[in-house]
Amino acid sequence: MAYVDHAFSISDEDDLVGGAVGGPRGAPIKEIAFAVALLAFGALGAVGGLFMAANRVGGDRAHDLSCIGHWLRYVAPYAGACFHLPELLPAFLGTGIFFMILGIVMFIPGFYYSRIAYYAYKGYKGFSFSNIPPI
Repeated sequence: MAYVDHAFSISDEDDLVGGAVGGPRGAPIKEIAFAVALLAFGALGAVGGLFMAANRVGGDRAHDLSCIGHWLRYVAPYAGACFHLPELLPAFLGTGIFFMILGIVMFIPGFYYSRIAYYAYKGYKGFSFSNIPPI
């Protein structure tokens, strides 16, 4: 279990020198709201992208390949001459991978700064609202 310092007090003097609240500006509401939004939309994007990739939602249906065996049967004989992986992967995987990667990229900083804000609010030692950069 993490160490929580309950022996601090919040007073006017603490606010002037950057006490437990995180500095003279207090809790950064906009930054915390942005971090929580990144966390929520990132999780939705990652899960939604996973479902889109699994069900092959979106993408170009004219060039969609139904399974890897079908893909290998037609592409493998020409692998030496005309195998272009960047041209085949988007049609094969659909747009779900794009949303999944975008969701993960949004989720990581959202989780990181939301965790800092939560631990700073709870008073864990080493965490402060001043660790969250201003927008």
